[in-house]
Amino acid sequence: MSTAQQPAADETLGGLEVVHLFSGAMPTGVTVSHTGRVFVCYPKWGDDVGFTVGEIREGQEAAAFPDQELNDNRSDADPERFVSVQSVVVDPADRLWVLDTGSPMFQPTEHGGPKLVCIDLATDQVVQTILFPTEVALPTTYLNDVRFDLRRGEAGMAFITDSSDQGPNGIIVVDLATGQSWRRLHEHPSTKAVTPPDLRMVVEGQEFIERAEDGTTSPICMGADGIAISADGERLFYCPMAGRRWYSVSVDALVDRSTDDDDVAATVRDEGDKGCVSDGLETDDAGRLYVTDGEHNAIHRRLPDGTWETVVHDSRLLWPDTMSVAADGFLYVTANQLYRQDKYRGGRDERRKPYVLFRTSIDAGPVRLR
Repeated sequence: MSTAQQPAADETLGGLEVVHLFSGAMPTGVTVSHTGRVFVCYPKWGDDVGFTVGEIREGQEAAAFPDQELNDNRSDADPERFVSVQSVVVDPADRLWVLDTGSPMFQPTEHGGPKLVCIDLATDQVVQTILFPTEVALPTTYLNDVRFDLRRGEAGMAFITDSSDQGPNGIIVVDLATGQSWRRLHEHPSTKAVTPPDLRMVVEGQEFIERAEDGTTSPICMGADGIAISADGERLFYCPMAGRRWYSVSVDALVDRSTDDDDVAATVRDEGDKGCVSDGLETDDAGRLYVTDGEHNAIHRRLPDGTWETVVHDSRLLWPDTMSVAADGFLYVTANQLYRQDKYRGGRDERRKPYVLFRTSIDAGPVRLR
């Protein structure tokens, strides 16, 4: 674990341990292998990104993974190298999957850029690359996060959120055996951002909206973002980043290509008001569902009986982004100050390094919310 100076904390609930401090580009995704290897990613949003996928080794700076060459893309449509990675996830078989947006600076995508790449962690070699056809990864598509269920089909299924703030939102389903993919819940209301006056987000005492240098403002329109699959594999949970409600849909319906879109939509369930704006969702084997709370520097979870707990609340948890429940019994989370970027602060980048990777025990006695 990092021995660097930790930021001061106050008003804490639960316990946070600093795993790593980032002095360079802003990270988003984090995932931990069954053997404890920690991987992170850095999308190309304007920072100087030397590599978009990295591995954190104890006592060292993060290093390009699996190597620098794979991180040096030759174009935004490079089908063989990483372009701009938003999410990294270790699956139940202990393989690392890399979700490449193919969209640096949120630019329109081209075929070959958006992709899902599997790396065998026993050899650190790419063993599968799945490219998305243009009718699945649209020019406006922003591939945000991914979850896996290896119990379905010949080799399992992947589920990806399209969080685009410039075009249609939805869920992308991927058959890992064939590499075929298809869109579900395309433009369904549950995948869309909620905008003012129906939603007002406040972070650090400021309304969380886009602010241009000339003083003009616009709402945040990022749709389906956080995603998690229930422990029994029956329901897929998701939420727009701009919104306080979350939803679930039948996984059976998502993966059955003979089921039409209306019948899939009929299985959508409004899971209620989670009480916070969430950039990330996660689950564990006990059926507990975790949500980040960027407005209040916290992480909460819903228990199988429907009650809620606060897992951790800490003033250092400045925009908890992506979570990963690991085999070591800890929940890992990146805190990247996303809302302090210049696009939200009138052209002024108010982020203060370092960004932080934290972890907290998922069974350390959280506080029950009545």
